[in-house]
Amino acid sequence: MRKQYRMLVITDHKTHGKGESIYPLLKTMKNNPACAYIEVASRGNPKNKAFFCDYTSTQITSLKVDDDFAYQETEEQFLKADIKAKIDDYDVVFIRIDRPVPDKFLDFITANIPEHRVINRPAGIRTTGSKDFLLNFPELCPPMKLCSTLNDILEFYNLFPVVLKPLRSYGGKGIIKITEDTVWENETQYSFNEYKPILEQNLKSQGEYLAMKYLKNVDRGDKRVIVVNGKIMGATLRIPKQGSWICNLSAGGSSNLAKADDNEIKISESISPTIIDQGVVIFGFDTLVDDNGNRVLSEINTLNVGGLLQAEMHSGKPVVQDSANLIWSYICEKII
Repeated sequence: MRKQYRMLVITDHKTHGKGESIYPLLKTMKNNPACAYIEVASRGNPKNKAFFCDYTSTQITSLKVDDDFAYQETEEQFLKADIKAKIDDYDVVFIRIDRPVPDKFLDFITANIPEHRVINRPAGIRTTGSKDFLLNFPELCPPMKLCSTLNDILEFYNLFPVVLKPLRSYGGKGIIKITEDTVWENETQYSFNEYKPILEQNLKSQGEYLAMKYLKNVDRGDKRVIVVNGKIMGATLRIPKQGSWICNLSAGGSSNLAKADDNEIKISESISPTIIDQGVVIFGFDTLVDDNGNRVLSEINTLNVGGLLQAEMHSGKPVVQDSANLIWSYICEKII
C-alpha cells in the first residue's frame, strides 16, 4: 500500500493577499493519493507565539485544509484554528512563510524534526539564500566579486559600474549602486568619497557584499522565473518606475506576467540539480538583460516564492495542479 503523508504547513496569514498561491496549491495537494491530510499553522495566530517567536514549545495550533480553504480578508479561519499537535507528529513540514525568518527559528524546527522532512530544507534555504551562492555559477551571471574590504570594492569598481548586495538582504534592502563616482542608495545620491565611511561601517556590521556589474539595460526589467522540482512553472517581469534602477515592487516597480526565454530555460537546467540537492523544491531565480541583450542570472530566492496562481491564469495551463504533483513526487522520492 502506498504511504500517505501527514503534512504541516507553516505560514503567516497576515502577509497574504487575494493572489496568494498557497490556498489553491494546498487544496490541490490534499487530493493527491500520497496525502493523508494537510494542516496549516499561522505565525499570525497568537496561540502560536511560543512556537514561532519564543521557541519554547513544539506544540502548534493549526486548521485542516478542506474544500472551503480559501483566502479571506478577515482573520477568522486562522484565529478559530483548534487542532493541536507537535511538530514531530507530522511526516512533512512545508515552509511557506515570508521574510523575515530568523535563523533561530529554522534551528528550532530542525532541532525537533529531521531536516530531510522539511521543505524547503532550512540548511538549503541558508546556503542558497546567501548572495554568494551565485559564485557557483559564474558563467550564468554578470561579472561579480565577493568583497570583504573597501579595497575589494575599489578594485572591482575600477573595472565598471557596480551594484553591491549584502549577502543576506532580501526585497532589495541594502542594495546600492556605484557609478561615475556617485553612490545611489535607493533614490538618494551621495558622492563616492562621502559614502566610503558608510561602506566601511557596513562591512564591519553586516559583513561582505557581493559586487556585481551594473547592467545598463535594467529598464528592460527583472524577470522572476518560478521553478518547482526542476520544472519551470511561470515567470513575472518587474519593470522599474521611470528613471529608477530598482525593479522591486516596493520601490514603485510594476509587475507583468512573462515567459521564460531560451537563456532562462538553460539557466534553470544548470542550477536546478544543485539547488534540489540542497533540499529546495520550490525556488525562484531572477534575470537581467546584459550588455549583449541576453538574460543573465542575478538572484536566487528559495524561501517563499509565489506566483503560481498568476502563472496559471496567464498561461491557461494547470500550473497549480502540476506544481502540486511535482511537490508530491519530491516528497515520495526523498522523504521516507
